[in-house]
Formats: sequence, structure tokens, C-alpha cells
Amino acid sequence: MKLEDMTLIHDVGKIIFFLFLLLSVFLITAKSGRKLPDYLFAAFLLVSVIDLSGFFLTPPDNRMIKAFKLASILLQMPLYYLYVNAACYYNFTLSKKHLLHAVPFGFFFCWFAGNGITEQNDRVFDIISIIQYYYYIIAVFVTLRTFRKQYQENYSGDYNLTYRWLMQTTILFLIGNFFVLIRGMVKDNERIFLYLYTFSSLFVLFIISWFVLNALYRPNLLTGINKELVPVQHGDKPKEEPEQLKTLLQFMEAEKPYLDDKLTLQKLAYQMNMPEKQLSSLINQHTGKHFFDFINEFRVNEAKELLGTQPKLTVLEVLYQVGFNSKSSFYTAFKKETQMTPTDYRKSIG
Repeated sequence: MKLEDMTLIHDVGKIIFFLFLLLSVFLITAKSGRKLPDYLFAAFLLVSVIDLSGFFLTPPDNRMIKAFKLASILLQMPLYYLYVNAACYYNFTLSKKHLLHAVPFGFFFCWFAGNGITEQNDRVFDIISIIQYYYYIIAVFVTLRTFRKQYQENYSGDYNLTYRWLMQTTILFLIGNFFVLIRGMVKDNERIFLYLYTFSSLFVLFIISWFVLNALYRPNLLTGINKELVPVQHGDKPKEEPEQLKTLLQFMEAEKPYLDDKLTLQKLAYQMNMPEKQLSSLINQHTGKHFFDFINEFRVNEAKELLGTQPKLTVLEVLYQVGFNSKSSFYTAFKKETQMTPTDYRKSIG
């Protein structure tokens, strides 16, 4: 490989290395209402830094250090998985059982430290690390799916942003790993390896920068929901529920609880003196909607009324008055119900 090629690889590696360090320090020191997600993502970045340092730093000729550097790869995805849980659930906490995620790291660290890194055990490590990576990717997708179902059935707030953001980031990580796998297949071709390494490194740099900037400018992304909630198992429709549905709709029209941007299934059930599971089944089975969509339908109808009768109110003022807490969630819900934006709707009735 030419000297200028190696210089490029070293420079890209240095940029990512020091940016990761900077972001890690920022996450650890930044003021935040929920520090655990920040700490876990900072730990993920720091472990990634250990791996990235090999592209421009020659590690000491020490078996323990080399063993730790290689085995630390097995800490990356567990940390990301724990981060996703902490980002989704405000009452997620670390416990002793979570140390089990570090068992593969501990095993390979001891193995490499005792036997050295040979071509054979390095090949075994590659296979295990790939299996582990996709195991955690699947675990993250399952976590996000459960989270989405929980907030749809219990919350009316803008938790869809959290879901979309984490889902998009995970998919980007998956794409990045695909390029890493290809890079490993062509490592004997130095020119192609260089191009793939440069591209994948810049791709990782983009993902992390985008990830952290979103976290900075959208602090509500990490508010989280209650981990103890479980998706409701809906049974057969009770015969008396249509009358209860009428009562529910009358309550919604008269009391307008949906104007509360923090309205939850639990709050509404308490206001109606009805068990939460019964209320959830009532909404789900007789309206065909989750709690989230059910509440937003009322908010959109209220918004339509204000857009038509209060021309001096801006769209931003309208969305806050009807119970939404972000412009993006309002536009998404409004377009879902009316097939047009709030501005276009106002023009159409003007």
C-alpha cells in the first residue's frame, strides 16, 4: 500500500477517534434529566474508540493489551442494546444480571491473554463476533417493537419520534456493518480495502454525528416510558362495551382530556373510573385504533376547528393548544387524518 494511502487511512482514523472521544466527554459531562442513556452511549463510543485506535496507533507488544483491544469488540453491541433500553424506558436501571452481557468479552480476553492471538482463534473470534452482532441487532428490533406497542396503547405523547430515531440509527448501524463485512472479504486487495475502509469510516462518522446532534436538538427524545407496562392482550368483545364506548365518546367531547399533552391511558382510565385494560380493549376493539391514534384523532378535529375559526392563530399555536407537543407529530397526525397539511387545510376552507 502506498504511503499516501496509509496517510489517508491514518488521518480518517484520527478524526473519528478524537471525535468519538470528544462526544464521549460531552455526553458524560452534559447536564441532562436522564444520565444513564448518556453514560451508556458514551461507554459505547469509548469502546469503539479502542477498536478504531488500531488504524493509526501501534499497540504495545503486550499480550494483555492486545487481548483487551480485540475482545473489547464484544462489548460494543451489548452497550448499544442497553442504551436502547435506557432511551426507551425512563425506569430502566442496570443490575447485576446485566453483567452477563460481558461474559463473551471476559471469555475471549482470558483466552487471548493466555494463548495469544493466533490465526485459528482469531477466525473463531470473527465468527462469534458476527453471530453476537446480529443477535443484538435482533434484540434491539424486538425491544423497539415492544416499546412501540406499549406507547401506542398507553401514551398520547410524541414517543413515535423516539421509536423512529432509534430504528433509523439501528438500520444505519446495520448498513455500516454490511460494508465492514465486505471490507473483511476483500482485505487481500489493498486498493479496494482502502476505498471500503475510507467509505465505511466516513459513514460511521456521519451516523454518530447525526445521532448526537439529534439528541442535542431534540431533548424530548429521551423522556422514555414506563418499562413495567405490558402490551394489553385483547379478548372477545364484551356485550356491554358499545354503551361504554358511547360514554367514553361523550366524555371526550365534554371534558376534552386530549388537550393534556401528557395524557396517558392510565390518566384517562382514572378520570373515567374504569380499569385500564377495559379502557384499552374498548378503544382498540370498537374503534380499530390504538390509544395513541384515538387521542390524536380528537386533537386533529380540534385543530381543524381552530384553523377554520381562528385565522389569527399560527399553526404552531394551534398544535400546542390542542395537545400536541411537537410540530412533526402534529403534521404527521393531521396529514394521516385529512390527507393534507394544516396550512393546506386552512387554505382549502378559507
